[in-house]
Amino acid sequence: MNIGQTVFSQLIEHLSHKEFQKCVTRYGGDSYLKKFSCWDQYLAMVFAQLTYRESLRDIEACLGSIGGKRYHMGIRSKVVRSTLADANEARDWRIYADFAQTLIAIARSLYAHDPMGVELNQSLYALDSTTIDLCLSLFPWAKFRQRKAAVKMHTLLDLHGNIPTFIRVSSGDVHDVNVLDDILPESGAFYVVDRAYIDFERLFVFTLNSAFFVVRTKSNILLQRRYSHPVDKTTGVLSDQTVFLTSFESASAYPDALRRVSYCDAKTNKRLTFLTNNFALPALTIAQIYKCRWQVELFFKWIKQHLRIKSFYGTSENAVKTQIWIAVSVYVLVAIIRKRLTLEISLYQILQILSVTLFEKTPILQALQPHDSRYDLPGSSNQLILFDL
Repeated sequence: MNIGQTVFSQLIEHLSHKEFQKCVTRYGGDSYLKKFSCWDQYLAMVFAQLTYRESLRDIEACLGSIGGKRYHMGIRSKVVRSTLADANEARDWRIYADFAQTLIAIARSLYAHDPMGVELNQSLYALDSTTIDLCLSLFPWAKFRQRKAAVKMHTLLDLHGNIPTFIRVSSGDVHDVNVLDDILPESGAFYVVDRAYIDFERLFVFTLNSAFFVVRTKSNILLQRRYSHPVDKTTGVLSDQTVFLTSFESASAYPDALRRVSYCDAKTNKRLTFLTNNFALPALTIAQIYKCRWQVELFFKWIKQHLRIKSFYGTSENAVKTQIWIAVSVYVLVAIIRKRLTLEISLYQILQILSVTLFEKTPILQALQPHDSRYDLPGSSNQLILFDL
């Protein structure tokens, strides 16, 4: 029973303090500290994400106003904005990145059998990046253009549950294709990417690792058709061909055959052409796999709208990465709660409810009940969705 526990305390019970301390010890996060541990810092930042705090002063004022409730939240030290700012600047962001990966492993196991939007027995991942604009005078380390700063958040999304499995935060001038070097392809899995990731030397690594890719091709790629396969044009598939690269540089980087599938989208009447190294699936399934790439765009849109990753509490690279990784861990934690409590409301609705019930002494399942009229939200739905935009 959760009698006397606040909703926030019950939420935090789904986090393993033991695993968190392993991450802290790995990077010496609590070395020489007497007060305000890494755990205190993490909980304060989670509070800021869940309640949409705008600044360090805002966090300090809100946590200071709740008095003894702060102790029951698990925060053992008083939260002062200067102390929190110093912690975000100095404590290694990898502590929170590693802990987020621990939560990601839990979430992936919970969502392993969720539908992906396409009938596929193998794992399916979507890779893309989003740019977060910054002020050049405040973030000079993230120079993007002459008068602009930005960071990129490169994300590999597991489409079973839309759980991020790989995230890299880089400066805005890093080209998307470079991230392929950091990904170890999973044998038998499918990776769907857009045209920015066309680099045949890097894509051949997927083939060598028995992984599959689906990418939208560019018009300037020189290909020679060897075979044409029959298609049912009523499905929207226009052609299905076996092709080889003809330019010397590309053919040297990718000497094997490729499959080119052309598809006409009935809604937009737009013709799309894909390249893949999979020759077994029906051509229509290849087109459907590429359509699933849109989920990573929805993930970026959702996390920018509903978590604090566009405005930052610190200006150093360490502070920015710390805040992004804690935001990701909050997203994954809410996804874990949703699955463990078998909730049918979206992540957006869960976050909205949590923002106004964190200090209520109510069982968390009761607080998040979708049919509880106290928390009915405009436009709410019982449909099983993660993104409600």
